[in-house]
Amino acid sequence: MAEKVIISGAGPVGSVMAMLLARQGWQVRILERRSDPRCNAAERGRSINLTLAARGLVALEKAGVLDRLRHEMMPMQGRRMHELNGTGPLIPYGQTSQDSIHAISRARLNTALIEAADETPHVEIVFDAQVVDVDPITGVVSWRDTQGRLHSEAPARLVLAADGARSGVRRALVERGLVQVSEEPLDHDYKELNIPALPDGGWALEPSALHVWPRRDFMAIAMPNPDGTLIATLFMPRDLFVELSAPEVARRFFADKFPDLLRLIPDFEAEFVANPQSRLGTVRCFPWHVNRVLLIGDAAHAIVPFHGQGLNCGLEDCVLISDLLERHQDPEAAFAEFNRTRRTDTEAIAAMAIENYRDLREGMLSADFVNRKELALALERRFPNRFVPRYSMVTFRADISYSEAMSRGALQEQVLDALLAAGGVAEPGLAVQLLDRAGL
Repeated sequence: MAEKVIISGAGPVGSVMAMLLARQGWQVRILERRSDPRCNAAERGRSINLTLAARGLVALEKAGVLDRLRHEMMPMQGRRMHELNGTGPLIPYGQTSQDSIHAISRARLNTALIEAADETPHVEIVFDAQVVDVDPITGVVSWRDTQGRLHSEAPARLVLAADGARSGVRRALVERGLVQVSEEPLDHDYKELNIPALPDGGWALEPSALHVWPRRDFMAIAMPNPDGTLIATLFMPRDLFVELSAPEVARRFFADKFPDLLRLIPDFEAEFVANPQSRLGTVRCFPWHVNRVLLIGDAAHAIVPFHGQGLNCGLEDCVLISDLLERHQDPEAAFAEFNRTRRTDTEAIAAMAIENYRDLREGMLSADFVNRKELALALERRFPNRFVPRYSMVTFRADISYSEAMSRGALQEQVLDALLAAGGVAEPGLAVQLLDRAGL
């Protein structure tokens, strides 16, 4: 008889983890605190459209669900900068159109993965099940339904917490004194706004780019949806949001700072008032593994969204755990190895996500930023086996860990500094000398 696994959370990470485990022969039961999204409208204004890149695509392919999602994915080949006059360059992500990240609606992704998990043999999903306690020694999980009734699951061989940054499993372990957690809130919040499709069903902005309105201390972005709409997101300091509490003040602010974006949001005042102002932050905890229980995804290492890697990092967790369980006879040994080896990578992407926020809202306004991007791509074209830009390593190379990308990126900055000081990459001999000196 197959051994039982309980997964808390039916989000993308929990659903993919369930499918991978079921393929290995585990009997999987998912407990999800929310109602079935196939029967209820998605929560408005609080999602931030997600981005899929190489690490996430590998996980979806391994789970056998990538093809069913392709029609929901919008490839974005670069960042389109919007200056105050509404114009700005397209800064490509990589060398070709294949070097793209893919925008996808959180609600559509989540619903599609729940459908796929529900169709998978040996996977059962229980909705409206709020986890309130877990015994890591016995594997007994307790949860409460919408009527407040308490339920206890039969003991599970393994329990995985994929229930997000506000994880109920993690909270239960913290209350038992088994896990320590720290939350580092960002002092910038966000608010989403909808850009409707044009009358002919097309997009008001080019759909093959991530649109960015960098304004140094704050910014807006917009990502496309397949139905012709775009989701715009405003990121700014919390105290500045306070100044925009009146819709007419918010309109004047947008007219001054984002005039071309404002023209694309016909219901601006209603959207600005109705959609919530939401918070961001980094969550760290230690350990992730306690006996039969393992925290994964945002439950273990939530990060800010500015590198588009939160989802991809969580899905990569699923692949790593699946591979470790195949290699280890003792699943708790697999969990222990994941706890021991994964942390350097999650710390690296957490730091790079914060850095990327500065790049998006400030760096793009600098000629040095654009020159560095162009020079890095030129080096990659000339020395493809020696120089892969850090962004490309993080985004397009699932075979390179986050921590390796970060360390190599630091060495690359030294090379770029020296080449820019010397006038660029025109002299191949100098580039080779600098790459040798940096150990690249």
